[in-house]
Amino acid sequence: MDSSTILIVDDDRDIREIITALLESEGFLTLQAENGQEAISLMSKNIDLIILDIMMPGDSGFTICEKMRRISAAPILYLSAKSLLQDKQLAFHAGGDDYLTKPFIPEELLTRVKAILRRYQIYRGKNNNSNDLDDFIKVYDLAVHPASGEVLLNGMPIILRHKEYQLLSFLSQNRGKVFSVKELYEQLWGESYLQSANNTVMVHIRNLRQKIEADPQHPKYIITVWGEGYQIV
Repeated sequence: MDSSTILIVDDDRDIREIITALLESEGFLTLQAENGQEAISLMSKNIDLIILDIMMPGDSGFTICEKMRRISAAPILYLSAKSLLQDKQLAFHAGGDDYLTKPFIPEELLTRVKAILRRYQIYRGKNNNSNDLDDFIKVYDLAVHPASGEVLLNGMPIILRHKEYQLLSFLSQNRGKVFSVKELYEQLWGESYLQSANNTVMVHIRNLRQKIEADPQHPKYIITVWGEGYQIV
């Protein structure tokens, strides 16, 4: 049984109750919020995942996501009736990690939740006894610890969202190899590639560069190989 804590943010009480019953039947702990203001007030280091609606009174899910990103790296799964590509692009730009449209299949929601939490637990590093300096993958002034999820830049820890960490860790562990957008998406998101996935990967690459590159326009770590993909050299 999983005791991870999941915050459900939706103005529809029935949907909140359905999701709560579904998650608690699997052993998850849940909290509920009916709007953005309440959701922000419930945020803490104990929140492992946020399931977030977009269309709510007051702040939209996009705005709430941006506010949450200022105080937490916990993954955010959008659950929304909005299904247009531009809505999904806005969701990822705001800092979301995954997107599922309503009406949803309960089994699919559970599968997404468990996969996101599994990756997030790896990112946070449940095995903290193996972060010796020799275990870091070093790329110039950047050091990535695959076991613990720790990332150091010039010796100082930096905070990455779990998907950003996955991307950085994967490229670091395969240093010198070029990966296409298709390969990165299927490897890290675990889904079949669609053309719309290009933007998802590029948004995460851009956000990651903003955090690790001194000059994101002229990256030192994550290099674009035109017509082929990305690599860490």
